[in-house]
Amino acid sequence: MALTRLDIAGYRSVRQLHLELGPVTVVVGPNGSGKTNLYRALYLLAAAAEGRLARTLADEGGTPSVMWAGPRDAKKPVRLRVTVDLDDLTYELQCGLVPGPPPPTMFTLDPEVKEEHLWAHAGGRRLVLMERKDRTAFIRDADGKRITFPTELWGAESVMDQLAEPHRFPRLGEVQRTLSAWRFYHHFRTDPDALPRHPQVGVRTPVLASDGRDLAAALQTIWEIGDERALEQGIDDAFPGARLEVRAENGRFSLFLHMPGLSRPMAAPELSDGTLRYLCLLAALLSPRPPPFLALNEPETSLHPDLLEPLGRLIVRASEYSQVWVTTHAEALARVIADKTGTSPVHLEKQLGATTVKRNWNDE
Repeated sequence: MALTRLDIAGYRSVRQLHLELGPVTVVVGPNGSGKTNLYRALYLLAAAAEGRLARTLADEGGTPSVMWAGPRDAKKPVRLRVTVDLDDLTYELQCGLVPGPPPPTMFTLDPEVKEEHLWAHAGGRRLVLMERKDRTAFIRDADGKRITFPTELWGAESVMDQLAEPHRFPRLGEVQRTLSAWRFYHHFRTDPDALPRHPQVGVRTPVLASDGRDLAAALQTIWEIGDERALEQGIDDAFPGARLEVRAENGRFSLFLHMPGLSRPMAAPELSDGTLRYLCLLAALLSPRPPPFLALNEPETSLHPDLLEPLGRLIVRASEYSQVWVTTHAEALARVIADKTGTSPVHLEKQLGATTVKRNWNDE
């Protein structure tokens, strides 16, 4: 299921924003423009599908911290809303604050899912497949019958996480599977204690962990069951003449990089932050099990400018198998992708504290 439209309202710096999405979406802007907030809004949907909505918002400081803090209509409820079009379906999640005063619970930073909707579109008509209001919901089953959810819903999580019989509701189950399969990479640790620098138990790894901990195993998996030629090309593009090696000792995999002119390979603890990060991105983008949607947040962090073009080519290649989203500070990376795909970047700016889309990127 392709993601074709994104609407966000009331989330951090985003008062109201609408985007049409294609096979590749590159979001560019200076620090503080709100790029990462768009990425996080998409991540919230995947978290909701997996039952991690409350935990994800807690990691961001709790629900009050993520709400739009600018001026708003005092008569309207405080809401965070994310809406996406997925082929012929539209899914919408609306969250608010725990009711008060007085608060009925000590967990006042939890989200409260106020509304949740799923619509199908056909022949110019919109059919309601699921509608939730606070703790109650109805869902249409496989026969199109309207079924009331049998128990009171937990307010902090999505209906998707609380379905006991997802096979009875195939369209909602399809959305849950799609959102759960989305893949996000926004932080690869490269400090001396970072796990990619140290031997890890090696098992076949078609999907790199979000923190890159299984990097050596993921690269070895690409060699054995993935696109070995693309992997070698990605290394040679970035480090001409270099060669990767994965060694196994007592079941633990370690990574080495052979560089021209050096008499011995460089072990992972010796690699620069940028080199290690590029290798993580290489493993993520060449996954033998590509996701339907792959999102990268500021992948250029720590990379030398010379690595932006090889990275851009890898991103374009990944878009042949996955829909790709990239947020970046690097105009150079955005231009590489634009030149090779013909897709113009989305350039963000702040206006009166709110994230907006800048319309004249090509005129700069």
